[in-house]
Amino acid sequence: MNKRMIKDLLYEQVARIGKAVSSPKRLELLELLAQGEKTVESLASELSADIKLTSAHLKVLKEARLVTFRREGKYIIYQLAGSDVAGLWVSLRQVAEEHLLELKMALGQMVADPAKLSAVGREVLLEQARRGEVFVIDVRPPTEYETAHLPFARSMPVAEIEQRLAELPSDVEIVAYCRGPFCLLSDEAVALLAAKGYRVRKILDGVSEWLAAGLPVEQGKS
Repeated sequence: MNKRMIKDLLYEQVARIGKAVSSPKRLELLELLAQGEKTVESLASELSADIKLTSAHLKVLKEARLVTFRREGKYIIYQLAGSDVAGLWVSLRQVAEEHLLELKMALGQMVADPAKLSAVGREVLLEQARRGEVFVIDVRPPTEYETAHLPFARSMPVAEIEQRLAELPSDVEIVAYCRGPFCLLSDEAVALLAAKGYRVRKILDGVSEWLAAGLPVEQGKS
């Protein structure tokens, strides 16, 4: 095999990853699986797609070695092949945010009230949470929280907030987060709590962004 053929082969192998992540739905699957392992049925529900189409997308990701799966009874459960795959998703999104005006505009429309975004950096937020100066809530489903969550965060899924208001402090600011910049769960939480009179903001980070920045996360129940 000559040098040109070798180079072509090398680039072809890397291009397999590019082809696998060339679908918006497959990118969303990577983001969802970055929160923890999920069944095909759960992923299909999150995508608002049927199981057959979801399975086809997962097959492409599996063939590119980006996801793995196991069987538990009648269920097939998928997970990322490694934490570096979550990092790949974060890197792709960050490059897109930096260079695509259309994405910046779309994100701007998602953040209906920029004043509700936390202005502090990650390490400052971590220190504030450690000192009890802010109360951080993770509004994702409990299983995702148990897989990994930000330090000092309390699990409080959006659907449970109204029934658990007594657990929230009234004298410190509440900071909500979910799966990352494209996730709207934290917006729902902010709107709900602001209407109840709480001082509340959100951060755009999720666990994947936190890990990509080299910061610690925790596991287990709150």
